[in-house]
Amino acid sequence: MGRRALKHHLHRDDLPAGLEFGQSVAIDSETMGLDPLRDRLCLIQLSAGDGVCHLVQFRAGDYSAPNLKALLADPKVTKLFHFARFDVAAIRHYLGVTCGPVYCTKIASRLARTFTDRHGLKDLCRDLLGVEISKQMQSSDWGAAELSEEQLRYAASDVLYLHRLREGLDAMLEREGRAALARACFEFLPARAALDLAGWGDVDIFAH
Repeated sequence: MGRRALKHHLHRDDLPAGLEFGQSVAIDSETMGLDPLRDRLCLIQLSAGDGVCHLVQFRAGDYSAPNLKALLADPKVTKLFHFARFDVAAIRHYLGVTCGPVYCTKIASRLARTFTDRHGLKDLCRDLLGVEISKQMQSSDWGAAELSEEQLRYAASDVLYLHRLREGLDAMLEREGRAALARACFEFLPARAALDLAGWGDVDIFAH
């Protein structure tokens, strides 16, 4: 229902040289679990919002990826995530890159959509775009040497809508007078990810 056709290209270990994503690139990652210090990074998905997804699959222990790292660190390209805190931490831990600048649709939703407690990607796609997406393949073995076509389609779909979500959320943030606050939160995300990796994941350092 409401799904767009999506082309995806799988690359091993790095992006091909010469790929351009414009001023903003939607990014997601797949790992072996939810602890970036324990659960290795297996896949990174990237899209310019044009219905084409490039997926980079990593072999265990091989994270050289110079082309991908250059894009992730490029200050002229905004990286769009949903729940950037996790992806930015995984990228920092495994690729050694501090992502920036960053935009997080989950944080934007929490600041703009205070009338609901539903801020998952599935919820945002349904509420803002009228699109139903499946999360059926979310829990699968992303470390497999050969990923299934279902896994690749699922992974690609996670970056398909982030550009459109950003447009809708930015309009709401401006309307509610919270755009500057959102930008400040986005700027703090790399530091929040560093705190997670350094052992302060469950500690509110701003509490009394």
